[in-house]
Amino acid sequence: MSGPMTPEQTAQEIKQLVEQLQAEGRNDLLLKAIGVPLLEELRIEAAKSKLSRLVITDDYRFVLVDYHKEVELQPVHKAVYLLFLAHPEGIEFKHLVDHRNELIGYYKATAKGLDIDKIIEGVDHLVNPLDNAINEKCSRIKKVFMEMMDEYTASYYIISSHTKKHIANRIWYERLKIITLPRELVKSPALG
Repeated sequence: MSGPMTPEQTAQEIKQLVEQLQAEGRNDLLLKAIGVPLLEELRIEAAKSKLSRLVITDDYRFVLVDYHKEVELQPVHKAVYLLFLAHPEGIEFKHLVDHRNELIGYYKATAKGLDIDKIIEGVDHLVNPLDNAINEKCSRIKKVFMEMMDEYTASYYIISSHTKKHIANRIWYERLKIITLPRELVKSPALG
């Protein structure tokens, strides 16, 4: 009598079953069996091998060490990026004002020597829900990453949209902006 299968044996059996379903042209059943949430987890796991660690140096240089590339961003873009890195749960743009002081702190750190009044003025534009400044900054960040890597890989580094559904007495949605890069790939003294 044989004992329980090892994880490796289970994986081999799953591989054979997957190949059988694919040979029968039944990817629909395969997707149904795996489920979308697991599929997303598998996508992240697959991407991890392609993703570079992001090191933010003491002088706020952003370096993709495994690609041997520096991410060239202006201090204001770095400040925005640091804010979203510090909040893996995501932030709604309409609630950016709640993070005003934190954003000022990041901007002061990345823009050494810039006049404090200019920093505060810039942050006030970013947190104003009637101003388009935050969208412009996120677009610029996206453009820089898209120039450095393929779209799929860049999707982990950019500030992207994520909608979270809540059901209480009513259904409502949080329209979060988030950086999906696994935080174990980020090394930054600024973020602790």
